[in-house]
Amino acid sequence: MRLRPRTGSVLAALLALSVSLACAGAAEVRDFHEASPTATPYVRPGLVPARVTRVVDGDTIHVEVGGKDYRLRYIGIDTPETVDPRRPVGCFGKEASEQNRRLVEGRIVGLEKDVSETDSFDRLLRYVWVEDVMVTSALVEQGYAFAATYPPNVRYSTLFASLQAEARNGGRGLWGPTCGGSASP
Repeated sequence: MRLRPRTGSVLAALLALSVSLACAGAAEVRDFHEASPTATPYVRPGLVPARVTRVVDGDTIHVEVGGKDYRLRYIGIDTPETVDPRRPVGCFGKEASEQNRRLVEGRIVGLEKDVSETDSFDRLLRYVWVEDVMVTSALVEQGYAFAATYPPNVRYSTLFASLQAEARNGGRGLWGPTCGGSASP
């Protein structure tokens, strides 16, 4: 005798699982900074795996890809200055750098290219993912970074602008009391 699952029951179970995973994913961005590196890192299909070797500041890291070190600038965001000796440390700059460090330092990440390969400083331009979380979107949502659009790299510019509005409206990070609630890039 063969047992066959009922199609309706299977579909209902899959729907429940999808809703559960979606809810968990929404919470994942907010709790992401508390996560620790996994023993077997997951890199989304289609992304280039890389190991973060150094965090420079809130929007720049070093990664190793294929045994070679690259300086990498996140696409679509800007964080307050912390390392340029010609400029003062920006409000919330140290916090943004530290949050970036918590998110990526020592981790295997996935790199996603938009249009440009590098910027005028010869830094690799990429969106960076840790598992299923885009680091840049997490930094903007939590108020550690400004949305900054530099065409032609605009794939997620609408998302970043929306997340920045939410952070500003929620008084998070750069828009909180530390920076007087009126941060500007």
